[in-house]
Amino acid sequence: MGEAALKHAEETWVYAFGGGTADGDASMKNLLGGKGANLAEMAKLGLPVPPGFTISTAVCTAYYELEREYPATLAPQVDQALADLEKKSGKGFGDPENPLLVSVRSGARASMPGMMDTVLNLGLNEAAAAGLAKKAGERFAYDSYRRFIQMYSNVVLGISHDEFEHLLDEYKDRQGIDLDTDMSADDWKKIIVLYKEAVEKELGKPFPEDPKEQLWGAISAVFGSWMNDRAITYRKLNDIPAEWGTAVNVQAMVFGNLGETSATGVAFTRDPSNGDPIFYGEYLINAQGEDVVAGIRTPAPISRERADTLGSEDAPLEEAMPEVYAQLRDVANTLERHYKDMQDLEFTVEDGHLYMLQTRSGKRTAAAALKIAVDMAREGLITENEAVLRLMPAQLDQLLHPTISEDATRDVLVVGLPASPGAAVGKVVFDSDEAFQWAEKGEDVILVRVETSPEDIKGMHAARGIVTARGGMTSHAAVVARGMGRPCVCGAGGLQVDGKAGVFRVMGREVKKGDVITVDGATGQVMLGAVDMVQPDLSGDFGTLMAWADAARRLKVRANAETPLDTQTAVEFGAEGIGLCRTEHMFFDEERIPEVRAMILSNDVAGRRASLDKLLPMQRGDFEEIFRILEDRPATIRLLDPPLHEFLPHTDEDMEDVAKASGVSVEELKRRASDLHESNPMLGHRGCRLGITYPEIYEMQARAIFEAAVNIANETGRKPVPEVMIPLVATHRELQILKDVVDTQAKAVFAETGVTLDYLVGTMIELPRAALRAGDIAQSAAFFSFGTNDLTQTTLGISRDDAGRFLKVYEDKGIYEKDPFVTLDQEGVGELVKTAAERGRNTRPGIKLGICGEHGGDPASVAFCHRTGLDYVSCSPYRVPIARLAAAHAALSESDS
Repeated sequence: MGEAALKHAEETWVYAFGGGTADGDASMKNLLGGKGANLAEMAKLGLPVPPGFTISTAVCTAYYELEREYPATLAPQVDQALADLEKKSGKGFGDPENPLLVSVRSGARASMPGMMDTVLNLGLNEAAAAGLAKKAGERFAYDSYRRFIQMYSNVVLGISHDEFEHLLDEYKDRQGIDLDTDMSADDWKKIIVLYKEAVEKELGKPFPEDPKEQLWGAISAVFGSWMNDRAITYRKLNDIPAEWGTAVNVQAMVFGNLGETSATGVAFTRDPSNGDPIFYGEYLINAQGEDVVAGIRTPAPISRERADTLGSEDAPLEEAMPEVYAQLRDVANTLERHYKDMQDLEFTVEDGHLYMLQTRSGKRTAAAALKIAVDMAREGLITENEAVLRLMPAQLDQLLHPTISEDATRDVLVVGLPASPGAAVGKVVFDSDEAFQWAEKGEDVILVRVETSPEDIKGMHAARGIVTARGGMTSHAAVVARGMGRPCVCGAGGLQVDGKAGVFRVMGREVKKGDVITVDGATGQVMLGAVDMVQPDLSGDFGTLMAWADAARRLKVRANAETPLDTQTAVEFGAEGIGLCRTEHMFFDEERIPEVRAMILSNDVAGRRASLDKLLPMQRGDFEEIFRILEDRPATIRLLDPPLHEFLPHTDEDMEDVAKASGVSVEELKRRASDLHESNPMLGHRGCRLGITYPEIYEMQARAIFEAAVNIANETGRKPVPEVMIPLVATHRELQILKDVVDTQAKAVFAETGVTLDYLVGTMIELPRAALRAGDIAQSAAFFSFGTNDLTQTTLGISRDDAGRFLKVYEDKGIYEKDPFVTLDQEGVGELVKTAAERGRNTRPGIKLGICGEHGGDPASVAFCHRTGLDYVSCSPYRVPIARLAAAHAALSESDS
């Protein structure tokens, strides 16, 4: 026996349930899977559960460790469980007189609906079918047998489902039969012969008659389906680890297709679309579960209330089978109270007797999750903290933005990266200025670009949505769009944008300027035409749940904002201050850009100061508006960060316009642009390096900040809290020099006005060297704000704007579990954050610590910040509620552990 086999020799692999007892319970979900654990729990509660047994998830792990072989001790345990099942059911597996038929179903610990394989009616062969025919009728028996052959052949033997459908359709055509329900027992016997012939022809051997062989074939197929393509994809999309594995549930069959007193159905204890306390579900009389899923027949509503809501003329279960309905309602109420959550139930009625086949926490929309959580807390079923944990932070995206109606028809042109959630409809424009002009006239526009730059800020703000052909989840377009709450699709591969011609092309289709498109930033879809939208409602239950979340969290939440609208939005969403105000975006305003360019074109300090003097009142006005909205909340204002070349024109036409306006020659302008050109500007003359070489820029900005703070203090009686942030610091000396610049301006303004305010000077930690030398830098820094966008770039050596070309491959190969620009790389970048936090606090115990990169709105990254002991996270205004809820989850999960 090999090492792997020895390791598994003594384990218990099989757990029985049914007949009022069970070997397991709901707490054993990791071992029994969700379905097996809940079947065991229902059996222990005394509910009518057909008996069966669960082969644990540990077998799945062993199966793959042993290279698709089973531990030697499994087969005897299955034999014993099968013998017990025969005793409980009073039937024999393979008994021709009284056959026991079973279902074989998957059951992972996380629900994966439809992703893995199922086999029903297993145990039938020629003799067992004849025996079943005597007990339950010929037509039923042979219909069940043909269903089994078709399903088993597809799932276990690998023969296409269509092969059998084709044979069935041909037979019905020859006989002039329209519906399966019109087929007689003799018809099904003939179909069975055809099906078996097809199997033998395909495989070169007959369809298996031995029920034991059938059982092991089905068990192996279910374990094998854990690694099928759709299951792998689903796990990736839903963060389900492959090592969890699936369990296999073998359960005595009960039949909803025995006649008019039998039925099958699915029910939810509350409406999964809106959370209303309505018994919600559908059923079919004289059917098996697969008939409901296949859509061959239209199911009827379960309750009269639901039937009235839908305007259905079909008799609900409440009236067709009132006694069964009353029992089902009692079971549903029992399960909801027991699990303290909305339940998704599967049931079968066999000849008037109700059987429960499954219960699980029901999938629901974000709106339903919110309502159900708040309602259950008010009903006393759960606590307020439990209600907070019921709503996943990522679900809030569905509540904070307009979304596309579930019933809408989508004509998808292209799918890109879902860079900023929400949905928008508008006319296509390709130019930022044009987007602004159209929006001023009241038009809804969608800005479509190859990629965006800071110069596009006005058009991006004017647009309802943004689409780019290039760029990743943290490209300029994505970051700015999230900050503005604009839906955005980035990196739409195959999108050919011809802005000059006013057209984009994709997959042979052409969309012109002025054509209407719809952008879905949650899915990455770009659709032709206007698609129906649903607007968000943030009142009532939303406010209640967020208040409970705020009471539970320790981590503060700020917003990244630099306009009055962004600031107001952030405050309305519950931000406790501004964690990043990017001052460069203010410089691109039409009135200011000429003075910015004049300052850049100046050859001496006097010329630069002359331009900066004109910019000073404009900057002061910006900060006044922000301080006025924030009242006593802090504002971290980053001094100028990007390289100066970004402010210069790029095209010959723009060069001529700027040269004329600036009074310099085009040649001089081009020479200056050439002087400023850098091979790698993001690692060049930017951030604090600008302040060191041109201190007059930072002097002007610092004076504008303090004058604005004093003016608002005098105007409102409030005390603004400026936190001046020096970007891209690598050494303590850089910060020391520039802190002196800021402090000098503060003293001057306070002396001139006679008003003194508290303020802080700190830095953005966005370089690995700064993180490692944080102890030195903290001598002059009152706060650190981790700029995790650039810290990720500089640590991993990956450009966030270009990484989209290969990061998906890296994720697929498991090199990165997640896109490191979306979810913080905790092992690398996170280690630098921890190191900097620890060393900074050693030097300055009271240092304030936060992050302001895009990770500030990512739930997994927020949890990391909580564990690391940071004071706050800062994120886009529309992600503030997500960060608040994620911070509450982090605190509550920590207290539970």
